[in-house]
Amino acid sequence: MSTANSTSQQDALAVLEADHRAVEQLFDAFERAEKDDLERKTTLVQRACELLTIHAMVEEELLYPAARGALEGEDKDDVDEAYVEHFLVKTLIEKFTQLRAGDDGFDATFKVLSENVNHHVEEEEKELFPELRKAGIDLMALGAKIVARKEALQNKITEVATAH
Repeated sequence: MSTANSTSQQDALAVLEADHRAVEQLFDAFERAEKDDLERKTTLVQRACELLTIHAMVEEELLYPAARGALEGEDKDDVDEAYVEHFLVKTLIEKFTQLRAGDDGFDATFKVLSENVNHHVEEEEKELFPELRKAGIDLMALGAKIVARKEALQNKITEVATAH
């Protein structure tokens, strides 16, 4: 992921698309990891879950409410579907609180997580994001809010991680 300085001048959708690319790279790295490289798999899963959690939070707190306010009719259905897809992703992320690399189901759970996220990303980028570009939302202002919120969430994660 890029730093706040480089993303603060981007519109909201560009910031979120950068998140999508970062998570896709983690999914690809996991697929390339050796089956018995449990430390690498653990690190990749932890980082992907962290990025996805922050990403889902900023979308749910900032993007989706703005989308609901700007979109009409069937376009609003895309927002409802996105919330449901986030619920499924968060449910899979929660499984990693009990699973460890090498456990039965660890790799399969991450594969299903990546498939769900990839489907969600495709729909967002092909359907929802173009609708939002046409809707006249101030994407630069929204982008600044998203960057600030992502930084706050990342700082909170860092504080918790270093406090132990």
